[in-house]
Parts: sequence; structure tokens; C-alpha cells
Amino acid sequence: MKQRILVVDDDDAMREMMALALVKEGYRVERAGTAAEGIAALGETPFDLVVADIYLGDGTGLDLVDAIGVRQGDTRIILVTARGSVETATFARKHGVFDYLAKPFELEHFVRRVEAAFTSTPLGPTPTSDGPRSMIVGSDPAIVEVYKAVARVAPLDLPVLIRGETGTGKELVATALHRFGANPDGPFVPINCGAIPDTLLESELFGHRRGAYTGADSDQPGAVETARNGTLFLDEVGELPAALQVKLLRFLQSGEIQPVGSKHRIQVPVRVVAATHRNLRSEARAGYFREDVYYRIAGYEIALPPLRERASDIPLLVEHFRRRHGEHQVPPASQEVVNLLSRHPWPGNVRQLEHVVQRAIIDSGGLGDHEVVAQILRSMDDRDTTADSLPKAGDEITLKELERRHLEAVLRRSEGNRSRAARILGIERKTLYRKAQRLGIDLDPEEEP
Repeated sequence: MKQRILVVDDDDAMREMMALALVKEGYRVERAGTAAEGIAALGETPFDLVVADIYLGDGTGLDLVDAIGVRQGDTRIILVTARGSVETATFARKHGVFDYLAKPFELEHFVRRVEAAFTSTPLGPTPTSDGPRSMIVGSDPAIVEVYKAVARVAPLDLPVLIRGETGTGKELVATALHRFGANPDGPFVPINCGAIPDTLLESELFGHRRGAYTGADSDQPGAVETARNGTLFLDEVGELPAALQVKLLRFLQSGEIQPVGSKHRIQVPVRVVAATHRNLRSEARAGYFREDVYYRIAGYEIALPPLRERASDIPLLVEHFRRRHGEHQVPPASQEVVNLLSRHPWPGNVRQLEHVVQRAIIDSGGLGDHEVVAQILRSMDDRDTTADSLPKAGDEITLKELERRHLEAVLRRSEGNRSRAARILGIERKTLYRKAQRLGIDLDPEEEP
């Protein structure tokens, strides 16, 4: 006989849809519309599986998790939600929840996960932290997978590589890994590897001793030592020059650093989280990035989806940024504005959306005027910068030549302004100069219109 399942959801239509799908598969199903009804049912009947929404009218699915732990410890649990977060994913993992699904979902996928609940290992349990709430916002299935990945890997002693386009929230994920990791009370130290000149980067990372170079009039710890017993976040790690990659590898292998000007090594216990907008695996294979360094920093990889692939989260993000930048005196965005923002492709991802919301609040006091927001989008839209860089049909062109044409087009569009060109490309100015040099484009780093 098929297993007995309890479905708890305060949305009548959703509850009935899930229940009927399971009945069709031969499961014995009972329904509950509130947390209280669900807890009462648990006291009367043994269940093999409970499917519960996280947000119920009189409580939460997390209350049911606690009740199951007391009354039916061997019952498996699947949580569903339209408002996911790293916190709830981490709670789910800590309490041995089998799975965590984001609404809306395909019924076929839902049934497959129910079937897997009786044959597979649950998410947890693992230790976690009750530290500050993360600021990752969204409930699209793509971002819920990120929540689950953070919950899985945060407590483990593994280096993590976060991949994603510029503006997707890589530092937020790094912060969440720290907050839910083994040492949430330790320091979280970010360093942007693409924003610091090569001549200073070694000192910034590993520190220096007095007299190491002109101006070094005292001992200074670097980012690694400052992050002792915490998390070191290497943002844009793909921009590290080759010589420094070698020294980073030595640290990753041994856990030891040698400050500039010192003859002695220092053991520094620290977790390393790195981030990049590049495909480092491909670059390592092509020889642009050290393969041994890549495999050291990529103990576990988390890929962040671009905003265009999680457009269902745009209304949530707009409301989040309205509250952040406008407080309570700014009314919610009009439906017309939300629809406009939901249709935009967002080349700058979540960061660009935040800038649009903030500017609309500054320019017009809110998010109700469709024309104001449309004008802001037009003024920020640089998508046509590559039009004259593309090859025509029938052209034979190398990837390097295409990249060179694209960079030249961006420079023309930005009227030679290096900073603006770098922003359009989503890279640091230092990286722009390196790229230009590799492609044979003459840029004088001293000239800036």
C-alpha cells in the first residue's frame, strides 16, 4: 500500500492541486489548511511524509517541523514556499527536511520529489548559525537552488567559488556563507582583486613588514591575516596576475603566508570564498588562469542566475529596494511600472535594478510614473554598444578579433572615457588596460577625458 501523506497549505486551490496529484499516484492523502490543523492531524495519525507551505495563516511550516520532531521523528518533510530565503533553507537543512521547493512548480516535478523522499537522503541535519539575516531576495526556483546550495556548503570546511555576471549578488552570497558557516562571529574580509594595482596587491593580501618598501614605516597585516578565524572573500579572483596566483596557491595549499619583507611564515586559519564573472574553468584550460589555483578555490561552485533568468523575482526586488531607499513614505510601485521593469532585460542585473529604483525615487519621489522610469531605463541602456562590432554574415573572424572589435566599439561609444567603458563591460579599469594590451589596442593609462 502506498505511503500516507499530509498536505498543509492555506491556499485552498494549491492544497487541492497537490493532494489530487498525489492521490492520482496512489498515495493516501490527508489535507490541512492551517498550522493548527496540521499539528492536530500529526497527533492522531502517523504519516510517512508531510508537505507543508512555510507561510500559513496561523503559523508556519517550521512549526510543523518542530511538531514532527516531537511526535513523529521518522516522518519526512518537504517544505514549499513562494518566499524563499537562505534562512529558511538553512533551517530546513538543520532540521533534516528532505527538500525545499519554490512555488510555482510543475506538478510532475513535485511528484518526482515526493517519490524521491522515500528513497533518498534528506538535506540534513547540519549545524548552523542564528546570525544576522542575509539580504538575498527572491523566490524564483533558480534562486531557491542558490539558497539550498548555501545551506549545504556553508557549514563545511571547503573553499567556495561563486560564479555570476556583474551585479548578480556574489558578495551577498559570500556573506551568507560566512553567516551560516562554522565561524559566523569571526571577521568577514572582502578584497577586490581587480581594483588594486598589481604593485600593491601582494601587500594588501599578505601584509608587509616595516621597511619592506618606501613608505612602509610600520608592520601592517594583510587581508588574509585580518580574516583569521573568519572568511576571506576574494572578489574578482580571475583578475589576479600570474605571479600572485602562485603565492595564493602556496597559501591555499599550506595555510601559511609570508608578509612582504618578512623572512618568516605565519599560519593563518581562514576560510576562502572567491567570486568571478569569468568562466575560470575555460580560462584555466586555455592557459589564462592557473589550473591548479582554480581547482583549489573551486572546492564547491555556486552559479548565480542573471536577473533575466529569474524575472518572476523583479516585483519582490522592486519592493525590497523601495523599502531600502524610500522608507515608508514612498508608496508601492504602480502595476504599470512593475510590468515595465519586468520586461527589461537587465544587462546590469540586480544592481542595475536597484539603481533604477533609487533614481526614480530621487527624481520623482516614487515609483508611480511610468514615463519617468522609462526615461531612466533609456538613459542607462547601453545595449547598442556592440552593434557595430559584430561581424557581417559570411565573414570569417577569430574570437580575438571579435573581442577587439567589441572593445573598440565600446571605447567609441564612451568617447574614450576609460572608466565608463569599464563600467559598460562590467570590468575594472585595470582589467580594461590588460585586455586592450592583449588585443593590441593602444591605451595610454594616463589619459582620461
